[in-house]
Amino acid sequence: MEFIVDKVEQTIELGRQVGSLAKPGDIICLIGDLGTGKTHITKGIAKGLEIEDYITSPTFTIVNEYDGRLKLYHFDVYRVNDPDEIAAIGFDEYIFSEAVSIVEWANYIDELIPRENITIHIEKLPECGEGYRKITIEAYGERYDYLKEIKL
Repeated sequence: MEFIVDKVEQTIELGRQVGSLAKPGDIICLIGDLGTGKTHITKGIAKGLEIEDYITSPTFTIVNEYDGRLKLYHFDVYRVNDPDEIAAIGFDEYIFSEAVSIVEWANYIDELIPRENITIHIEKLPECGEGYRKITIEAYGERYDYLKEIKL
């Protein structure tokens, strides 16, 4: 699925829909350059999970935990230099739990990401104007068939 957005609110709304449909154990991978909106889509997913906490990117802590309809583990692996570093914090225990896991910069640790996941690519579209983004949502695994319900 591909969406073109030009407002932060649209990015958050796409995330909210993903979060409202999310099931225990879902793994969501976010890929995009700095400033494309990975944390904004995470804010929307958290909203869909009925999380009321303020969502921030865990750039320096690697993982933030939030409680809502489902527990959310929010990873940011931008500063991880070696996949063994993320494995050492118990990454497997997090992502193979009943929580929803979001991994920003998931492409940095490809070898640790399970084959079944949701991958969301976010790209800036400067040729369209300031604020335009292309958000591509790809589901790998039948468990994610629910994504067909998402509309903008």
